[in-house]
Amino acid sequence: MNLRKDLSEKVLIADGAMGTLLYSYGVDRSFEELNLSHPEDIVAIHKAYIGAGADIIQTNTYGANYIKLARYGLEDEVKRINQAAIRLAKEAARGTGTYIFGTIGGINGAVDARLPAAPLEEIKRSFREQLYCFLLDGVDAILLETYYDLDELKTVLKILRETTDLPVVANVSMHESGILQNGKKLPDALEELIALGADVVGINCRLGPYHMARALETVPLYDKAYLAVYPNASLPEVQEGKVIYQSDTDYFEHYGEVFRQEGARIIGGCCGTTPDHIRALRKGLESTKPVLEKEVRPILELVPEEVEDEESGERLLDKVKERLTILVELDPPRTFDTSKFFEGAKALDEAGVDAITISDNSLATPRISNMALASILKHEYGIKPLIHLTTRDHNLVGMHSHVMGFHKLGLHDVLAITGDPTKVGDFPGASSVFDLRSVELVQLIKKFNDGISYTGKSLKEKARFHVGAAFNPNVLNLEKAVRLIERKVEYGADYIITQPIYDVNKAVLLKEALQKANIDVPLFIGVMPLLSSRNAEFLHNEVPGIRLTDEVRERMREAEEHGHANEEGMAIARELVDAICEHFQGIYIITPFLRYDLSIELAKYVQNKQQLQIASK
Repeated sequence: MNLRKDLSEKVLIADGAMGTLLYSYGVDRSFEELNLSHPEDIVAIHKAYIGAGADIIQTNTYGANYIKLARYGLEDEVKRINQAAIRLAKEAARGTGTYIFGTIGGINGAVDARLPAAPLEEIKRSFREQLYCFLLDGVDAILLETYYDLDELKTVLKILRETTDLPVVANVSMHESGILQNGKKLPDALEELIALGADVVGINCRLGPYHMARALETVPLYDKAYLAVYPNASLPEVQEGKVIYQSDTDYFEHYGEVFRQEGARIIGGCCGTTPDHIRALRKGLESTKPVLEKEVRPILELVPEEVEDEESGERLLDKVKERLTILVELDPPRTFDTSKFFEGAKALDEAGVDAITISDNSLATPRISNMALASILKHEYGIKPLIHLTTRDHNLVGMHSHVMGFHKLGLHDVLAITGDPTKVGDFPGASSVFDLRSVELVQLIKKFNDGISYTGKSLKEKARFHVGAAFNPNVLNLEKAVRLIERKVEYGADYIITQPIYDVNKAVLLKEALQKANIDVPLFIGVMPLLSSRNAEFLHNEVPGIRLTDEVRERMREAEEHGHANEEGMAIARELVDAICEHFQGIYIITPFLRYDLSIELAKYVQNKQQLQIASK
């Protein structure tokens, strides 16, 4: 048996899905663990695919790496699970001449957006551990499949090529036909993989035969590598809580020959496919002779256009780089009565604040849509809003739609935040979505500035978002916490907005920590006037992310006893502003209980400092 020779002479049929087939049988746990607990079932599936005409079967190891097995508490079983998978595949293929591919699946990407992205160094270690098993026990080739993240695939492919000369099949996955998640065109991505030493390059998962064939129409035949295609059976649907793939196998029969004509040398199946689909693919082939020439369909490029800037005046980000800049937060109302909200916003605008920030259901309490209020502020009052967006309340579909809406409404200043957990709000039993982390939301929004959607598809226009990220400085180890700012800046954050501080020394410590980390993005430091001792105690003891010093709490207690708690609260706020202005140019005033009169008073205090600074120069 010589895989490279066979690929040069004929089209090979590969097997179909393992995981979704097991799932259809009622298995809903680690499919790879079945290599140990139910080996006879895995052997039976391999034999079924061989019986259906597969020239190639892949080991049941798609998720048999440390990172994915850890989700099931099986991280210490990597070696046993992979070795068992190889042994079972060999048992099934014995005497048949079937090739065995050792499968290593992608880790990051869109398989489950709720799972945090793994650091690249961790992926490298996990990959090497799994690869070692295949090299130790012997397979005919390595199959890298379901990689949405091209950089991840390129990273592991480099490791593989430095380690072995086994044949390598490298498959990318797409959300949109012919376009990768990062916006790169499929032919360009495949050329990069060939340059790194892949023997076969191709596509698998997510899309069915039609869109896979359309994607291959744009791909030429390469001199140094062959093509592979592994389509899904169909788009999935949910019936009675179970994911179902429905596809007529006769439909697959037609595409066997279509894929051959597009130059594929390996044709198999991915999610939802069964031995019947593989049997249909083989039956559909008019010949196993590979095509040596094909017409390539030009890629219709939808180049995103620059949108003319209709916004007058300086952008917020430009202001804070040059001078003291004031944000004021107003919480949206919990009722339909918006009169005080707009009254306050208008008064603040007349007082000269630079932008009104509008929270997104703060403390997980339902309020009027901040998108609606921001749109009214901008278009009816001419007031610049900065709109908050939580990952808590919006799944990936809704988030994408929301950000597109922001662009069309001209709401281009966004604060990307996680959001308070639902259990602290009015509906403690409500779901928290968290399809993305806040850093990934920053990244998603900034992709819109390139005119690219989350899936890599052209949006035909480039947005103009400036994205802020949140930070809590009220922690014990500030230097360690500043690493989070580093990461958010790496993901594209243009500026940082902090929780309110109540310690004048915090501004100094934060500045020193930022300088040590070489972080120079603008910061807006939070200040929230205290109204009473009870208000101070509530914030300190019950509101996540806010801590008051003992001195501030004692001052508020004494002030309340003497009947001037409001005045003391404002005095503390002014002291904090003084400390902040020595080191930062951004002030973020959080209005307590829509007491916008206090925010105006504090804003005027900041403006007076600004005038004094200008006069002193």
